Amino acid sequence: MKILIGISSKKFSEPTLDVGMRIASTLNSSTTILDVGKKVNEFSYKDVSIANELMESWDLDRPGVDVLEWAYNYLQSENYITKSSIDNSFSKNLLIDKGIGRSEVFLKGAAVTNLSLILRNGNIIEELRDEVQSFNYDLTIIGGSGRRRMAHDLVQYIDSSIFVVNNFNRKQTYRILLAVNDSKGNKKAVKFAVRVAQAFNIEVDIVSISNKEKISEKFHSASLRAEKMMRRTGVKSKVRSIEGDLVNTLVDAARDNHIIIMGTSSQSPISKFFLGSKPLAVMESCNCPMVIVK
Repeated sequence: MKILIGISSKKFSEPTLDVGMRIASTLNSSTTILDVGKKVNEFSYKDVSIANELMESWDLDRPGVDVLEWAYNYLQSENYITKSSIDNSFSKNLLIDKGIGRSEVFLKGAAVTNLSLILRNGNIIEELRDEVQSFNYDLTIIGGSGRRRMAHDLVQYIDSSIFVVNNFNRKQTYRILLAVNDSKGNKKAVKFAVRVAQAFNIEVDIVSISNKEKISEKFHSASLRAEKMMRRTGVKSKVRSIEGDLVNTLVDAARDNHIIIMGTSSQSPISKFFLGSKPLAVMESCNCPMVIVK
């Protein structure tokens, strides 16, 4: 599995980086930490390139280098980088130019096989989407950041599963709220739930929700299959069936002490445009972290 962790600031990105590296460490996944700084014009790129080549002391860092340095120091303090790859401090000369707008720092990870830092400059949605499309990530982890519209757009336009680290609290004891149904993507959502449960050593609430009084046989079977998967992998779980509207019922059940996991909508793009997407509606309303599995 390839994981992309999107960070944006020293002040707000620590929960995102913490969650991302926990999952990456559990799965020993190839992991990239991406910071998108403000767009830089072509002349500034040339100036920064000259500065990097001739005199590191020149204070002409590209926008976003300070956040990358913060991420480097975080990885060092949490022992995610092996000692042999740690310098006394982060140096801009570690950045290897990979073309206009993209630079990379290769690190020797102690907890994951491949670990790198990427700096891109431009629009955050466009840069994240291009990174995912160009390098085929399986999971993108982003912060909630309070800007629901941006998270909404990221979920819609990034072609990978998305973990929105919304209001994550290290002191909170979480459970996973896994929404199951009879869709084709349900099996993949169950597998993601296992991985997240193992990463955080937490239990899973398997829930099937229907606006009908009686839960369908297909939903019931999906719940039993999910429970069997949890049992086989050593993850503790409970099964629940709830009558009600999917979005409101799921948000109410999650409160702020669950990590919601659900598969992406099976609707066509046209149907999503006119009718909306249930996972997106849940993401916009919930006050807890959420994974949308694609």
